[in-house]
Amino acid sequence: MNRNDLRRLDLNLLIVFETLMHERSVTRAAEKLFLGQPAISAALARLRSLFDDPLFVRTGRSMEPTPRAQEIFALLAPALDSISTAVSRAADFDPATSKAVFRVGLSDDVEFALLPALLRRLRAEAPGVVLVVRRTNYLLMPGLLASGEISVGVAYTEELPANAKRKVLRRSKARLLRADAVPGALSLDDYCARPHALVSFAGDLTGFIDEELERIGRKRHVVLAVPQFNGLGTLLAGTDIVASVPDYTAAVLTAAGGLRAEELPLQTQSFELHMAWRGAQDNDPAERWLRSRIQMFCGDPDSL
Repeated sequence: MNRNDLRRLDLNLLIVFETLMHERSVTRAAEKLFLGQPAISAALARLRSLFDDPLFVRTGRSMEPTPRAQEIFALLAPALDSISTAVSRAADFDPATSKAVFRVGLSDDVEFALLPALLRRLRAEAPGVVLVVRRTNYLLMPGLLASGEISVGVAYTEELPANAKRKVLRRSKARLLRADAVPGALSLDDYCARPHALVSFAGDLTGFIDEELERIGRKRHVVLAVPQFNGLGTLLAGTDIVASVPDYTAAVLTAAGGLRAEELPLQTQSFELHMAWRGAQDNDPAERWLRSRIQMFCGDPDSL
């Protein structure tokens, strides 16, 4: 196909194809694109004719892409990113008058401890924008970025989509939280003897602290696992339970009263909090503005 032949191509078909590659379902693709299922089915029929390939084969409840679909997607995704970037560069962004909708992914610790200050800044500069927050973590972030459900995320991350970008926002260490009135810092023996609370998105009963303890031949006893930091202070109040949390989260929890924070009685590595975003929106003026505010109010320049 030459450039003149592209005039016959409906770009919307390629968007449908990309969405089907991510969702593997006509129903979910229709919901994502705010279209009816018959419209998606019709688009798929046109795509099959265009590429002379079935593209997707149903296996149970899912639609698995053919090798030809995988090949097309590998070429198409960066091309659509480039088109998106070219169009976005032509658009101006004025925070004071914008009605943009930003979709961001935040881990629970970030939402609890760092979002409030960021939100106050966004409201002051851009009172007309809408912020949609999705809960994420290192497991969910790649899929949310790849599908476009979020444009930027803040969390600890590992693997990311090939076209995603990432930078370190801050390097932090864990702090020990306790609500009891026993004077002095806890020794390692006391720390291991105490009951522990753990904030775990997936309901796990172990974390990186347990890996550090195992290295020195020690262990702790977790008696409580909760999915979020909000309310952790209330749960610890009046008990001998302790919790190990990121330093920026400890600062917010202790500021509310009833808790005190101290250094852990063991050596632990610092961990990185990342900002990751879609490469297609790297130069989008609105997204660049948002990322600059995230850097300002979620980052910690002194730790970088």
